[in-house]
Amino acid sequence: MEDGQIVELFLARDETAIGSAAEKYGLRLRALARRIVREPRTAEECENDAYLAAWNAIPPHEPRDYLYAFLARLVRNIALNRCRDRERLKRAAFVSELSREMEECIPAPDDLESRLDDMALKEALDRFLGTLHEEKRNIFLRRYWYMDSVEEIARRFGMSRSRVKTTLYRIRNQLREYLKKEGYAL
Repeated sequence: MEDGQIVELFLARDETAIGSAAEKYGLRLRALARRIVREPRTAEECENDAYLAAWNAIPPHEPRDYLYAFLARLVRNIALNRCRDRERLKRAAFVSELSREMEECIPAPDDLESRLDDMALKEALDRFLGTLHEEKRNIFLRRYWYMDSVEEIARRFGMSRSRVKTTLYRIRNQLREYLKKEGYAL
């Protein structure tokens, strides 16, 4: 079933929309959640919560042309929230490691002004990613959006772990310099 048809089912409040979305994207969404939460059962719960969130968000949103991206964003945010909740009880080293890596490049929203600047930062990140060679952009996204480990990225791209680490380090440095030129205080 096409994305537009699935969205039409959501808009018509037809419960088969959830089943259709799960059939088309369930494995990918669960895999994304599993990379973040590292637990199959919790990943499944995140996937199901994402379908509920989609049910509540469609309408007003109508992601006819980007349903997977819409669902992936929902499941990723839900999974990250689960990690944050779990981290309150027990530190999640993996998410903390990624956060530390990106803290060097992206300013943390400490105040209202920084929070209001989030949209401009998103646009600056999009522009920066557009300047990268496709392979570098994909490595960066695999690490910081999909939260793949360095080992998983190395396997996927046929690289050594060392080369992946070096590439990520250089991209973070390029990002830091790009954001400084855009006027962000780091």
